Amino acid sequence: MSVFSHKTAALRSSLVAATLCAFAATCASASEFETHHHKLANEEAVSDAPQGGVIVRDLPLEGGQFQRVLYDAPPSRVRGIIVMFSGGADDIGIEKDGVIRHGDNFVVRSRDLWTAKGYGVVLVDAIDHQSMRGKRSTDAYAAVTREVVAFAHEQADAPVWVMGTSQGSIAAMNAASHARGEELAGVILTESVSILGASHETVFDAHPEDVHVPALVVANKDDRCKVAPPSMADAIAHSMRNTRATVLFEQGGEVRSSNECASLSPHGYYGIEDKVVNDIAEWMAHVGA
Repeated sequence: MSVFSHKTAALRSSLVAATLCAFAATCASASEFETHHHKLANEEAVSDAPQGGVIVRDLPLEGGQFQRVLYDAPPSRVRGIIVMFSGGADDIGIEKDGVIRHGDNFVVRSRDLWTAKGYGVVLVDAIDHQSMRGKRSTDAYAAVTREVVAFAHEQADAPVWVMGTSQGSIAAMNAASHARGEELAGVILTESVSILGASHETVFDAHPEDVHVPALVVANKDDRCKVAPPSMADAIAHSMRNTRATVLFEQGGEVRSSNECASLSPHGYYGIEDKVVNDIAEWMAHVGA
């Protein structure tokens, strides 16, 4: 369903509102996103440097909520922008000054590696500080992801990609399955939740059959997270039956947590970030060639 056009902010807001209302009765959607409102006086950029700067923006949503995002620009020409969805509850704690309170997640830890390669990074925080567990596959959240993708397009005239890790892969899949035209250059899914767990949703709930952009599924053979087994990588790729989906297997990583699904473990590529980022970047360059 078309939820908004990224051409103008006014049209985006009105269509997102319509989508959230339309799906309120059928999915875990608008009603879940209308609690704990926080209206911020400053919804503009903290800094507005086109190269090598950080922008924090609160994107207005239906019901007076906001979606906080952080854009980290590369120090040189922007070759692409990656919208990154973290795992867990998704509350990475982006402050208005650009400080991130919870920075252990792979997509947060690796952003300097990406900017060094010329990619801008958009980090997506939890909506209104709520847990995003169980909400990432909904149509209402798909509308939110399109707002974020539109924000990414505003930062530079460059291809936009979406990347998710663990639970965040559900959000990335949802964004890709609802993308229209040339909004996205591709989708990268890393250590994706593919087995039902506490969140009661997986990447298979985010309409993989509707993905039409190039897709990469990354799986660490040493990942011991029970809801994201590497053995499911091929099934995830095959579920995106209407696009080109590639599987990339990694191996290694240090264990710094007793939680096998934690970021500081092979599940979060802890200790092998450089290799994983290089391998993903190589695939992106090949697809974009």
